[in-house]
Amino acid sequence: MSWWGKILGGTFGFIMGGPLGAVLGAALGHNFDKGLGRFAEGASPGGQARTQLAFFAATFSVMGRLAKADGRVSEDEIAFAKAVMAQMQFNAQQRKLAIDLFTQGRQADFDLDGVLRQFRAECHRRHTLMQMFLEIQLQAAYADGALHPAERELLLHVFAELGFSHHEFDHLDALVRNARANGGYAPRGATPAPTLAEDYAVLDVAKAASDAEVKRAYRRLMSQHHPDKLVAKGLPEEMVKLANEKTSQIRKAYERIKAARAMR
Repeated sequence: MSWWGKILGGTFGFIMGGPLGAVLGAALGHNFDKGLGRFAEGASPGGQARTQLAFFAATFSVMGRLAKADGRVSEDEIAFAKAVMAQMQFNAQQRKLAIDLFTQGRQADFDLDGVLRQFRAECHRRHTLMQMFLEIQLQAAYADGALHPAERELLLHVFAELGFSHHEFDHLDALVRNARANGGYAPRGATPAPTLAEDYAVLDVAKAASDAEVKRAYRRLMSQHHPDKLVAKGLPEEMVKLANEKTSQIRKAYERIKAARAMR
């Protein structure tokens, strides 16, 4: 059963406890028997539906916290959250839950570190799955056209809590800026075309890398970000379009590098 099926089936209490469960419970309006929570505390992470539910809950609640980082939630940030929901083709119930999670993340008592630690555990430290989550958060931070100092500081903290390095932050930051230049989740107005340097950053290789190294990097990234593999690891099926956009971006960056190098 999918994560959404678990919720509709009323089995929420059995599949999620801890900080993520608390956020979900608040977003759901405590419609589920609170007594079920005692079973969730002893349940271990593992099932695909549980990981998908954790990904969904963490994505929108942390997005809400990030939107509040610079003191106010802008119209662009709200529009971005709604754009993600639209791309995922949420139904009315899913959309309401996502909005309620976003609102929970904005609250002063939101347990950011607890949510991040539990999310990392629920993902079984699956690096590529957590990377997809971080890319969405970076996209959200850029929704109003700039990465503000407070947002950058918070994002660096989020990256560290999930076990990602400063280099990985720089890599994903370049990838997100490249995606925006290609029209992915672009804010209002035009954005400059991606540079060749940004294309190399997308593949995470140096400009001095050999053709063989560039090809290996491209094949590795395409394999890691294959939508079917990500869903198997716990990416909600509703987010497959985001994964497809990511592979398209990697492919376009590689094609531009190939053309610049006259590679075959």
